[in-house]
Amino acid sequence: MRFKNVFWILMFVTLLASSPLLAQVAQQSKAPPPQAKESAAPASQTPEVTPEPDPFQVLQKMCDLLKSQQQFTYKAEVADDQVYAGGKKLQYGIDMETFVRRPDHLRVNAEGDLVNKQFFFNGKTITLYDKDDNVYGTLEVPPNIESALEKADKEFGVRVALTDLASPHLCQLIRKKAKHSLYVGLHKVRGVPCHHLAFDSDEVQLQLWIDAGGKPLPRKVVMNYKTLPASPQWTAYLSDWNFSPQLNDSLFVFTPPQGAEKIKFIPTQASQAPKPKKKKKGGRS
Repeated sequence: MRFKNVFWILMFVTLLASSPLLAQVAQQSKAPPPQAKESAAPASQTPEVTPEPDPFQVLQKMCDLLKSQQQFTYKAEVADDQVYAGGKKLQYGIDMETFVRRPDHLRVNAEGDLVNKQFFFNGKTITLYDKDDNVYGTLEVPPNIESALEKADKEFGVRVALTDLASPHLCQLIRKKAKHSLYVGLHKVRGVPCHHLAFDSDEVQLQLWIDAGGKPLPRKVVMNYKTLPASPQWTAYLSDWNFSPQLNDSLFVFTPPQGAEKIKFIPTQASQAPKPKKKKKGGRS
């Protein structure tokens, strides 16, 4: 809400009261007031106020656009906070490139200060390759992007940033978790006017900047992890959207480089299971 600053108006009135022109104004004020024109608007009439856009309606337009595309690519420039001793934070950069071909092909290349990985989904398996350590792991998953990502996340804790943009249920996921929504305003992202939205859940505050032009594309994403120590942020600037790429099957197939070692993913439940207690000697079983 904007507030009118009445301070300068009051100062102007005070200065006017001490002005020598005040006498002239007073004399002129004795003259009969001019008759009001018939075309003048009634004093009680107030200007119409344009309501702010509904953040979920703006979000839905973005989701509908992405959902309608059979294939697309985009790039992301990411800033990732890492927390270390005493709640201090350091920020690292990641450059990402994502390739989507519905319903069953997805690839992500991520290279940055601490990350150098590739993600492949070919409709049958998910493969995650770490180029720095030259190791990779493969999972058998359902034959569609949504179900494949869900299984990799729930069973093995494998998550790939921004792949939710390929999900046909993106809006439903945000609506389900959001406890509060806000249309912040019309703000620019690198010169592009965007609808700035905010959605709060119990664990994460999500901010989205959606292009206010002809195509409602996401231009910026910020996630603030409220429940983690020091509340680190994850920020991505999205660019180079292409809805008519030529994506061959070979792009989504992983071929192990020479010397690459295959490793196994540890199931999430197994990694969190408590270790069995050792029996004391002489005790009863």
